[in-house]
Amino acid sequence: MSPAASPAPGGVAEALADAHRREWAFVLAATVRVTGDLDVAEECAQEAYADAITAWTRSGVPERPGAWLTTTARRRAIDRLRREVTLRRKLPLLVEPVEADASGSPAGSDGDGDGDGDADGDAAVPDDRLRLLFTCCHPALDPAARVALTLRLVCGVATPDVARAFLVPEATMAARITRAKKKITQARIPYRTPTAADLPERLDSVLAAVHLLFSTGHTAPTGAQLVREDLCERALDLARTLVQLLPAEREARGLLGLLLLTHARRAARVDVQGQLVLLEHQDRAQWDHVMIVEGLRWTVESLQAPRPGRFALQAAIAGAHDVALTFTATNWARVVHLYDLLLTVEPSPVVELNRAAALAFAEGPAAALGIVERIAGDARLRSYPYAHAVRADLLRRLGRTDEAIAAYREALDLTANGAERDFLQCRISELETSEVTRAQGA
Repeated sequence: MSPAASPAPGGVAEALADAHRREWAFVLAATVRVTGDLDVAEECAQEAYADAITAWTRSGVPERPGAWLTTTARRRAIDRLRREVTLRRKLPLLVEPVEADASGSPAGSDGDGDGDGDADGDAAVPDDRLRLLFTCCHPALDPAARVALTLRLVCGVATPDVARAFLVPEATMAARITRAKKKITQARIPYRTPTAADLPERLDSVLAAVHLLFSTGHTAPTGAQLVREDLCERALDLARTLVQLLPAEREARGLLGLLLLTHARRAARVDVQGQLVLLEHQDRAQWDHVMIVEGLRWTVESLQAPRPGRFALQAAIAGAHDVALTFTATNWARVVHLYDLLLTVEPSPVVELNRAAALAFAEGPAAALGIVERIAGDARLRSYPYAHAVRADLLRRLGRTDEAIAAYREALDLTANGAERDFLQCRISELETSEVTRAQGA
C-alpha cells in the first residue's frame, strides 16, 4: 500500500486528540503489561503520542492509530527495560562475575520481561482495560484515590475534569493522584490482576469509577458541547464487560441499567442549535426506547437484591423518568421515595439536593426551598454549580426574581461547560427582561 500523503498539521492534531480519547486506555493497559509499573508505562504512552506528532505529519495518519500508538509505546517500554537489564548486567562486572540461572537468564529474571502477571488473574479478567481498572482499585489504596487514579490512568480523563467530578480543587486532585501513584511504588503493589475470588472485593470502587467516567461524558465539565459521546460509550462498554465478568453481582447490573436509561435520552438533551433542553421540555419521541427496554431489564434484576445498592436505586429513579409518557405524568412521589431509600445507602448532600428537586415537583417549590437552603452551607456544595442552579430555579418559580438572578449568576460563575453556560445566561436574561417589563408596567 502506498504511503499516505502528509496531512496538514491541524489534521494530525485532530487525529491525535481523537486517538487519545478513544485509545488511551488500551495503549496504557497494554504498556503496563510490559513494564509492570504505572509511572513508566504512562511515560512510554505519552512518548508514543509525542512520537506520533512527527511520524504522522511526515507519513500520514495510520489506518489504525490505536495499534500504532500501542506498538510504539510497547517498543519504548521494551527498549527501556533492555537498557535497565543491560545496566544491571554490566555494573556487577566491575566487582564480580554475572551469575546465571539454568535458562541462561540473569538470576531473578523471569526470562521474558513481559510483566503480564499471573495466568489465573489474566483468565479471571479477560480485558486489558479491566486488568488496569482493577489494579488501580487495589485495596491498599484509599477508596477516593482508587477512583481518581482509575479515571486519570484508565479512562484518560484530564485532572481538572476529575477534580470537578469530586468537587475538589484541581491542585488537591493532582496531589491525590500523585500520592496514589507513589503508594503503588512504595508499597510495591504489583501489576497483577485479581483472581475470580478477589474480584467482588474490588467491585464498588470500580463501579464508582465507571459511573464517574459516564458522568464526565454525559455532561462534559468543559468545552462547548454538552455531551462527550466517546466517554459515555466507553463507560457503557466497561459496564457491559463488568456484567459479563461478574454475572452474580447485582450492583453491576444496576450500574449498566442506570447508564442505559440515562444515555437513552441523549438525542433530546440538546436542540438543533446545540442548546440545552431540560427534561421537562424534551421530545420523548427522540429517546432511544430500545435502550430504555434493555435498561429496565437490568434495573429490575438489580432490584431483586435483599438490599438494593446505590446504583440499583439510581437506575430505578432513571427508570421512573423514562417510563412516564409526559413530564407531568412522572410519579414524583415514587421518585422522592426512591431518593429516601438512596439516602440510607449513600447519605450525601448531592443526593439530598436531587431529592429536593424531585420534591419541588411532588409538593411544590416552597417545600423544596427550605431543604436546599439548609444544605447550602455544606462545604461540598459551595463549588457545586447545580446546587446554585436548583436554588435559582426554585426562587424563579416562587416569583423571587432578584434572588433567582443572583443564584443563577453564582451557578454561572462555577460552570465551565458552554451549553450549560448558555442556558444559565439565557435564564438570567429572561428574568432581567421580565423585571424591566414589570417595572415599566407598574
